[in-house]
Amino acid sequence: MRSLTLAAFALALSACGESADTAPATEAEVDAAQAQADAGSGRELIFSDEFSADSLDPTKWNVVGMDFWVNEEEQAYVDSPETIQFASGVEGADGGVLVLRPVYRPGEDTNEERDADFLSGRINTRGNFEFTHGRAEARIRMPDAVGVWPAFWLLADAPWPSEGEIDIMEYVGQADWTGVALHGPGYSGDAGIADRQYFPEGTDVTDWHVYAAEWTPEGVEFFVDDRLTFRVPKTNVEFFGEWVFDNPQFVVLNFAVGGIYPYKINGIDEPYTGMPQETADRIAAGELAMEVDWVRVYAPAGEAAE
Repeated sequence: MRSLTLAAFALALSACGESADTAPATEAEVDAAQAQADAGSGRELIFSDEFSADSLDPTKWNVVGMDFWVNEEEQAYVDSPETIQFASGVEGADGGVLVLRPVYRPGEDTNEERDADFLSGRINTRGNFEFTHGRAEARIRMPDAVGVWPAFWLLADAPWPSEGEIDIMEYVGQADWTGVALHGPGYSGDAGIADRQYFPEGTDVTDWHVYAAEWTPEGVEFFVDDRLTFRVPKTNVEFFGEWVFDNPQFVVLNFAVGGIYPYKINGIDEPYTGMPQETADRIAAGELAMEVDWVRVYAPAGEAAE
């Protein structure tokens, strides 16, 4: 999280603080004030969810269901309190936490072609919140487990990849690194513009980290804990295909298991594509989850709040 001055934090809190004529600030109001202060002077917070409630906010998020299937993944998505959960009092978190949890439920997948043994959670802001240029970030903690595939990313509401995809964080079960990528016409799938960032010694995906993308008309920069890890200028993208990142994108959070990306990293094809039995056993035991402390999106730098 960015540092903030005491004066900035006090100013942000003043709008929701306690007075003789008002009730005490709620936890959500304090969280929102903190998030606004974190944006820095003159930077507008245009979307946030601090996950301090005990259910998903339907004005912000949609839940993806079973008809969706891509990348030979080994899970079906479902809207269920088993797979989309909320927790409080989580060590290291700034309040409430969204928990996306895969579960072992053979026989419950209604897609006979897929017939997945696992169910999991995927949410997005499509139709509720979309933006063009700015900074998107989320504070996330993940498990050390081979073949899991949690992700935080942006996607256009258009036939893929005609208007682009920005992968802010992809993790395929090697705890010392996470990946980023841009996908568009001429540079998608295996030909996407991608990179890995390796964590400094002493930390890995099992710690809390802020994953972010700064998206401008000139390019995209990726950060982990405010450390610049990869820069993709527009001019570089245009060597591969058309720059399509001046269109609205929505936010996606999901926890896939197995699939072609993990398989290409670990080479495992039995008992599941990209996922070993040990990870399947840990899912069945309820040990694995993607925890999201918060998601925040800021307007482009230099655009003052109205």
